[in-house]
Amino acid sequence: MHYDFDTPIDRRQSDSEKWSRYPDDVLPLWVADMDFVSAEAVIRALRQRVAHGVFGYASEPTELRRVLVERLLRLYEWPVSEEHLVFVPGVVVGFNLACRAVASPGDAVLVQTPVYPPILEAPGNANLQCKVVPLVQGVDGCYYIDFDLFERSIDEHTRLFILCNPHNPVGRVFKREELKCIAEICLRHNLIICSDEIHCDMVFSGHRHIPIAAIDPAVAMCTITLMAPSKTFNIAGLQCSFAVIPNAALRQRFRAARAGLVPQVNLMGFTAALAAYRDGQSWLDEVLVYLEANRDLVVEYVNTCMNGVKVCRPEATMLAWLDCRSAPVQGNPYRFFLERARVALSDGTLFGLGGEGFVRLNFGCPRSILVEALERMCYALNGASGR
Repeated sequence: MHYDFDTPIDRRQSDSEKWSRYPDDVLPLWVADMDFVSAEAVIRALRQRVAHGVFGYASEPTELRRVLVERLLRLYEWPVSEEHLVFVPGVVVGFNLACRAVASPGDAVLVQTPVYPPILEAPGNANLQCKVVPLVQGVDGCYYIDFDLFERSIDEHTRLFILCNPHNPVGRVFKREELKCIAEICLRHNLIICSDEIHCDMVFSGHRHIPIAAIDPAVAMCTITLMAPSKTFNIAGLQCSFAVIPNAALRQRFRAARAGLVPQVNLMGFTAALAAYRDGQSWLDEVLVYLEANRDLVVEYVNTCMNGVKVCRPEATMLAWLDCRSAPVQGNPYRFFLERARVALSDGTLFGLGGEGFVRLNFGCPRSILVEALERMCYALNGASGR
């Protein structure tokens, strides 16, 4: 099937958070929510479920467990058992549960910035310290890990490291050697790793996602891996994700942390997840080609046409991390582009240390909308520089 990603879909009257936060004259390229109709297989499965007409409590579908186990083995050569899977209504829920399961008030959690804001917030939600280790920006503008700094940041109170891979917002897909170094340090210091891998299916050509838990069985035993179909198949509102936790004792602590607070995944979430993973690959193949072309457009346009703005080519995700520190912008670039270009981006200051002077742009939209937004931003920058 050939999918149409070019035709804009009117989402302003659809209770969309992305499209309702700002006035109608603003183009929203902020939250990681694509403006594409989901896979036909997902829509068909949801229609069939609605036609049944009964919406009681959902049981976990056995077939979904089987499909996920087969998928992890096929894509990553990672053998896991069905019993290792724990379903939760969102990856954000997952790393908040990990904080509660692993650490006690006063303990510390390590995070690498700039990073997805809910990762920064999770330790505080559990009365834990958030210890920040900044990623290092190279001369090429791309981000790398300072392993010496990473290890020096661990002390006797550190219990957990939250990894984001592929990384949001900088777009890195960490290589095997990088992941091995991280894992060795964490094993040496008895840290549990919570790996947010929600963008694992959104990797561009020339790159390959490797779950950190797949590197070695010893690493798997100290890792909580979080994945979901939500970003991949544009079904975030249906709230279904899963954790892979091979360590039985750690899995039990993770389950116990949700007691009385976190509900089971809902019926529609399970229905959509199964249809997406089982029957949605053709849609995913096509959307990745479209997103890669959008990514290349953003990189080329920003680096050649936007005065003082630079971006490193994302290796994965639908997100571009724009460095505006040399642009003719007074104050926060998020406010500048919102007020002067009427384009809503994500404010880099929300992503922690290293985010000031940056904005995050979501290019998961029809190309016509993306081009209009880029042109508006360029026009605003030219006006600011007196061109």
